[in-house]
Amino acid sequence: MTAVLKVTKVLTLTPSWKRAGMLDEQTPPMRGNASSVEIVLQTLLRRVRAIILVTLLITASALGFSLVQTPTYEASVKILVGQKTTGDANLAANAANVSDLQELTLTVAEAAQTMPVAQSVVEQLNLPELSATEVLRNMSVEPDPGTMFVNLSYKSSDPKKAQLISNTLGDVLSQRISEVSLGTYSVTAKVWAPATLPQTPVSPDPLRNSLLALVLGSLLGVVSALLLEYVDDRWDSPEEVEEISGVPTFGVIPKFRAVASKKADILASKKVGEQ
Repeated sequence: MTAVLKVTKVLTLTPSWKRAGMLDEQTPPMRGNASSVEIVLQTLLRRVRAIILVTLLITASALGFSLVQTPTYEASVKILVGQKTTGDANLAANAANVSDLQELTLTVAEAAQTMPVAQSVVEQLNLPELSATEVLRNMSVEPDPGTMFVNLSYKSSDPKKAQLISNTLGDVLSQRISEVSLGTYSVTAKVWAPATLPQTPVSPDPLRNSLLALVLGSLLGVVSALLLEYVDDRWDSPEEVEEISGVPTFGVIPKFRAVASKKADILASKKVGEQ
């Protein structure tokens, strides 16, 4: 295997103004015969070890972090929003407009995420470690677009607790909404599908996190390789030396390593010669 002459060796064959790094504008660019794409590909091939190292490091870190995280379970209850008329039939027909009911669905969804509902859940379950603020922080409410359904979910590290609180939220919301009366009709919110016991956690997802980390690590590895190439001022080939210096390369020095015994013999012979 051969190695290119170090810069200090090559510069001894170049004029002094080039040794100082003052190359004129006529000096051909690095790898002038190669396109930009080829230069980038060659750079990535030279730095493939750094790219792989960065990618593996980030992927392994993401996987390890996902495995040590506490699993989180989510239970959901589906609520149907409707109207119940209490007056004239003509008014009832007007009140039953679908678009109005969908607007009421948005109102019910907003009402579910209020402190009175969360406080009622805490009082009904009588859980001292549970606070209304915690209930609001772990719950989520999403109305189904174009329907009169509202999906109410609750997350917890305990799947049974997630199911219990989710169903209690549905019951409390239904009761409080049924107490509201708007003129000749009242709003109703009934539990259509109660929450079931979740079997698998929703987070963390080691596979998804690892795939995302793999993509991100690959991008960072490529960027790192390009940065390393940018700050690396070494010359990599005899052709590159000739292009930049403008003088021919006379030869290369083979790369070798001297074992400890040979080093000792060399030093001993050198001392004998000096004597």
